[in-house]
Amino acid sequence: MSQIYQHRARKRFGQNFLHDTGVIDRIIRAIAPREGDRMLEIGPGQGAITQSLVDSGVQLDVIEIDLDLVSILQDRFALAKNFTLHEGDALKFDFSRLNPEPSSLRVVGNLPYNISTPLIFHLLNNAHLVRDMHFMLQKEVVERMAAKPGGGDWGRLSIMVQYHCRVEHLFNVGPGSFSPPPKVDSAIVRLTPHAVLPHQAQDARALDRIVREAFNQRRKTLRNTLKNVLSAEEIEAAGVDGSLRPEQLDLAAFVRLADQLSAQPAAQLS
Repeated sequence: MSQIYQHRARKRFGQNFLHDTGVIDRIIRAIAPREGDRMLEIGPGQGAITQSLVDSGVQLDVIEIDLDLVSILQDRFALAKNFTLHEGDALKFDFSRLNPEPSSLRVVGNLPYNISTPLIFHLLNNAHLVRDMHFMLQKEVVERMAAKPGGGDWGRLSIMVQYHCRVEHLFNVGPGSFSPPPKVDSAIVRLTPHAVLPHQAQDARALDRIVREAFNQRRKTLRNTLKNVLSAEEIEAAGVDGSLRPEQLDLAAFVRLADQLSAQPAAQLS
């Protein structure tokens, strides 16, 4: 048995290695890599998806935090001229280091579920560099990303991801496709940054502040949850009914509230 398959998954890195070749092929078809594409893979693991990306002729950078896997990947792809390995934590990685053209970077990854949400937010801060993103995530997280207003899944993640990107829940993946099998179902999602934001806030930091405040106590009315940042009159001035709960508002309404906050002389945006 080769060295590649002897590495044991580590809980502290949230590792679940994809081994189902049918699922791997389906992911590659969804990504549709083309020769010359600038691609970044986060957490390549044992290289299940990496091999197909290298073979497709893309210019591939990968980020891996596990030193044992770094060694394995270096050995496996030593002769690949289109492969560059970055050892480190994707949460702290400066994506501008890759010097991509605007809207050119294609990002893929089987993301560790324990860091998936903060990593998504880190990538959204660099959305101007990104052409598209394909991720394996916990199915519940993908459902929250793709949620619509009015349901229990609609929240901060839905709003902030949809502010920046079009979200497509492509397909689900069962636990048996991984080693070790996770305790939850997984899903593949495609995130495509908007060429033009459908609802542009004057300051995205104000939108994040409003959304965080609103959903801190999602069962309360907006008049109550936003009282530390907006008065009842300011909520009304944004064209929003303060007696509604946050899950009842769409993205456009949250952007109007954010713009009300931005208009304050000394707005608290963080």
